[in-house]
Amino acid sequence: MSRHTDLLTLFSERTAVVGVIGLGYVGLPLAVESARSGYRTVGFDLNEQVVDTISGGRSHIQDVSSEQLAAFVAEELLSATTDVARLRECDAISICVPTPLNKIKDPDLSYIVAAGQSIRDVLRPGQLIILESTTFPGTTREVLLPILEETGLQIGTDFWVCFSPERVDPGNAQWQTRNTPKVLGGVTPECLDAGLALYSRIFDVMVPVESAEAAELVKVYENTFRMINIALANELAQACDKLNIDVWGVIDAAATKPFGFMKFTPGPGLGGHCIPLDPHYLAWKMRTLSYKTRMIDLASEINTEMPAYVVNRVTDALNGEERSVRGSRVLVLGIAYKRNIDDLRESPALEVIRLLQLKGAIVEYHDPFCHEIADDGHTAIRHLPMRSVELTAELLQGTHLVLVVTDHSSVDYQLVATSASLVVDTRGVMRGVEGRARIVGLSGAPVAHGRAVLQAAAL
Repeated sequence: MSRHTDLLTLFSERTAVVGVIGLGYVGLPLAVESARSGYRTVGFDLNEQVVDTISGGRSHIQDVSSEQLAAFVAEELLSATTDVARLRECDAISICVPTPLNKIKDPDLSYIVAAGQSIRDVLRPGQLIILESTTFPGTTREVLLPILEETGLQIGTDFWVCFSPERVDPGNAQWQTRNTPKVLGGVTPECLDAGLALYSRIFDVMVPVESAEAAELVKVYENTFRMINIALANELAQACDKLNIDVWGVIDAAATKPFGFMKFTPGPGLGGHCIPLDPHYLAWKMRTLSYKTRMIDLASEINTEMPAYVVNRVTDALNGEERSVRGSRVLVLGIAYKRNIDDLRESPALEVIRLLQLKGAIVEYHDPFCHEIADDGHTAIRHLPMRSVELTAELLQGTHLVLVVTDHSSVDYQLVATSASLVVDTRGVMRGVEGRARIVGLSGAPVAHGRAVLQAAAL
């Protein structure tokens, strides 16, 4: 029997050992689903605190409950370690490490390279390697594979390599790791077969594509699509401001069209681990081929400018009350990058707070999910750590302006409308909430006309 056949047998009989490098928002849910599928799973992370937490059956990821994690740890289906030498034990290894951008928005592949080198040092015949980290087309074949081939082992005969982009949407109760269709591309057809044999037993739906490069491009295209359409919504908000039209009413009315339209909404800027970053992997790759991705560049420019646009709306709103930004007490509602999660990665709220502080505002924030902004050496906000304050009528009454940045569902917006005097709402969440507060949105018109249009369309 060939090594390939032997590996497929291990997967079908669920006697394979699965390794996951990186136990963050992508890696830990994948490790849990692997264990749920019956594979003994070993998670690898350089952070000893993360490893100790998982080993104790406690989850540090919102989408993975400590209860389910503890059950798999107790059954010895899931363990965590910092010892990369144990990668030799694994029949399959999924790489789920960060791929950040540097200051000039070029990809930083150092984490992928380090993971590849760790695998290279213990690589043995009969192992499957799957890269999950978002990156530009060509990374799997041109960066990861050569590192592994330094061992002298042969791709397609001794070991197999695939790319399968993560599709994690933190806080999404409907679409989670297992039931989200899983794209997979192999360096060779045999690689694809091996990847399908493993992942088809972990994920409900597999979507095989022609190559690793195609799978890499799928991921960056998905998030480029979202980035560009969000930029269009953000530009529409600014156009509506000039036209004195309620942007939310326009979008709601347009969304009643049952064909040819997908609803995207404006906001204070892009956040998260995907949309602000992924399109730049493609833009960088295309620059190496002397091609300029003009739509990506323009969309990025529009979205990057949104925090400054929001601060300008705050300035105008305070001017309407004959107040300057300097010395005004501003309460930011929500700092996570999207609603109902505790994720601060690339959150536009951090830039909004920084810009308000530069203008002399006295800034506090309330977020039921993010209890602290830590001093990580990279955040340019003053007076860190900064902690969430309790949302009370007294706090709101003593605040000159409330700025809604993230629209968490658990926030009492009726209390805000009743107790605050001035609100700038970047998410449209205050529409229809009655109270004494003057509400200012991303565009300049009141929202009643937009609601009337939507109600009429529903009749």
